[in-house]
Amino acid sequence: MLLLNPGPVSLSERVRNSLLQPDLCHREPEFFDLQDAAREGLLGVYGLAASDWVPVLMTGSGTAAVESMVAALVPEGGRLLVVENGVYGERIAQMARQYRIPHEVIKHDWLCAPNLHAILARLDDAQPRFTHLAIIHHETTTGRLNPLDRLARACLERGVGLLVDAVSSFGAEAIDFTHPALSAVAGTANKCLHGVPGVAFVMARQLALEQATSRTYYLDLGRLATLQAQRNTPFTPAVQAYYALVEGLHELRDEGGWAARHARYEALAERAAAGFLALGIGPAIPPAESSVVLRAYRLPPKVDYPQLHDALKAAGFVIYAGQGGLSAEIFRISTMGRVQAADIDRLVQVVAQLLD
Repeated sequence: MLLLNPGPVSLSERVRNSLLQPDLCHREPEFFDLQDAAREGLLGVYGLAASDWVPVLMTGSGTAAVESMVAALVPEGGRLLVVENGVYGERIAQMARQYRIPHEVIKHDWLCAPNLHAILARLDDAQPRFTHLAIIHHETTTGRLNPLDRLARACLERGVGLLVDAVSSFGAEAIDFTHPALSAVAGTANKCLHGVPGVAFVMARQLALEQATSRTYYLDLGRLATLQAQRNTPFTPAVQAYYALVEGLHELRDEGGWAARHARYEALAERAAAGFLALGIGPAIPPAESSVVLRAYRLPPKVDYPQLHDALKAAGFVIYAGQGGLSAEIFRISTMGRVQAADIDRLVQVVAQLLD
């Protein structure tokens, strides 16, 4: 079965075989060698200096990393502005409510890009001032790639820290870690890094981490960072998932790094888009506004999602429905993982047969 959903991904044999490494006790030096390799590999994806950025690993899904980031890096007495144009922006707002972090939400239609003017106006007008702004980089709800550059500049001008959910973009989309406004980025192993579920991480700026607060126990970012720097861990981590993450990072490096992965995804996404367009199936949002990782498409007339899903699953493909109110309008195709051009061609052929 080929997974075309936005994580977990279809694994390469190289990564799959890494799961067969020896069992490790997480209190032995061999595990801490593995943990160090994962942290060093994460720094290497975007060429980050360990003096400026701290990779903090945790056992959990990408949502765990986002929650850890938000709970720790918005200080006591801080205020968070959340940019929401999909399910995952909505999720950050729910986290802020649960932790009783003072916050506001700039809501958008899920098919729309963030309104920069409205965001800036709220940053300028709010009293008391916001200390942090959170945004989803790749909003997987629709495949939209939310632009970060102008928002980062605006945050810098206003002394606002930028928190980025890059769970489905880290390793395949450009992220400017040199920008001073960027405080932290949350990611996961089982999307663009082609690992397995079970390991997530936050790339935290050293200066931001030094001011972290402690609102949570298991996901305490400051404690995790301190212990990992000491070759330690507070809890039992997902050891085999660490093996797969390290191998996935090695594979990414050997294949040319994040820019090469971006190019690979883009070629596959454009191939799928061209094939669907020839069948009269158009994109939900303009390709120029989409991530290369995932694209959303309008469901064809007279075919509902269950029909499309079941026909494709019978042919060996797993796809994803639209979320929330978009469930009856769109379907989503991701090109992460071990996907080849021939797979995309066969996908389009199966859809064509369904439409005949």
